Amino acid sequence: MQNAQIQQLLESLQSTDEAIRQEATDRLWRLWFEQKGMSGTHLLMESQTLLESGQAQAAEDLLNGVIRDQPDFAEAWNRRAVLRFMAGRYPEAIADCKQTIELVPYHFGALHGLGLCQASLGNYEAAIAAFQQALEVQPYSTINQRLLLECTARLS
Repeated sequence: MQNAQIQQLLESLQSTDEAIRQEATDRLWRLWFEQKGMSGTHLLMESQTLLESGQAQAAEDLLNGVIRDQPDFAEAWNRRAVLRFMAGRYPEAIADCKQTIELVPYHFGALHGLGLCQASLGNYEAAIAAFQQALEVQPYSTINQRLLLECTARLS
């Protein structure tokens, strides 16, 4: 997808129209999942199936291989961050979120995940910064608004 199309989707995330925002959100997720074509999408889906069936280590092994072979595949990093977050391995998840964000600075999922990880570690200032960045991309995200307020309250 060309930069102009991505820019248009990012602008749509700022719309007051919920349907426009949702369409842009869905299209960006598809773009990230489909970055490496059908084979990449299949690997991400396979890792999710493994994770959902209780085979977290097999899912992580699969994602490790994808990342080794395709280090620019941002969604592979993000999927591994999710897996590590779910396992309570927050520092590792943070590293994966940061790599995702380095590859795709507007990846609102990774920004949200970074905030969740930081909050889970009690690093509320870092969590606030991550949620603020996520809100710059998706200003109408009520979950990020709520989490930002919760983290701010914890600092009081």
